[in-house]
Amino acid sequence: MLTDDARVAGRVLVVEDDADLSDVMAGALASDGHHVAVALDGATALERLAAQRYDLVLLDLSLGPGGPDGVEVCRRLRAGGDDTHVVAVTAREGEADVVLVLEAGADDYVTKPVGIAELRSRVRAVLRRGARRAGEDPVLRHRALEVHSAARRAVVDGVELSLTYSEFEVLRSLLVSGGRLMTRQALLDAIFGGHDFRDPRAIDVHVHHLRDKIATAGGDAGWIVTVRGAGYRIGG
Repeated sequence: MLTDDARVAGRVLVVEDDADLSDVMAGALASDGHHVAVALDGATALERLAAQRYDLVLLDLSLGPGGPDGVEVCRRLRAGGDDTHVVAVTAREGEADVVLVLEAGADDYVTKPVGIAELRSRVRAVLRRGARRAGEDPVLRHRALEVHSAARRAVVDGVELSLTYSEFEVLRSLLVSGGRLMTRQALLDAIFGGHDFRDPRAIDVHVHHLRDKIATAGGDAGWIVTVRGAGYRIGG
């Protein structure tokens, strides 16, 4: 079993058009044992993502002109069915901008100036969580919904859902809770192993996406029940 401070090496793509900042980020992550690649623009990022599977992408949203920005890179990645964990790096933190980041398909975000200690902590938490999941193989069910933890597959009546990392973890956590209420903070804990620096509003966006995808697959969006002012639970 992994301890909280265990280091799990992973493949990380840093997409950042500031060469000095990308060097700092890549160097810090490489010192933790991760295999790090760098892309200085959106076109290069898409090429690297097409050629190699990454465990995590750190994606600057405000990439320079002359190619797709970070939002478009994220949208194209998700349109292709890729569920790689994406942490957006943004200078914007207003509510509308947070929603824009998450609507594009990002799982999480950090704001500039980027704290390197925070960045390293987030990467460790994501990879540690993924390593723990790899040893699990339960099938969780609710009505026509099935979630396969080890394979990271969610199916509604035979139709597979295309979920991001965080959408899958929210759904899995709600099913594990067995109908009990989960607060937004509890869901952040379940996804990331802690919710320092994380915005509970992100959970609302992930739930909105989950409901849409469940309904599109022929399920009932009401399977995820809102407990007003408190959080969410599985029901319906």
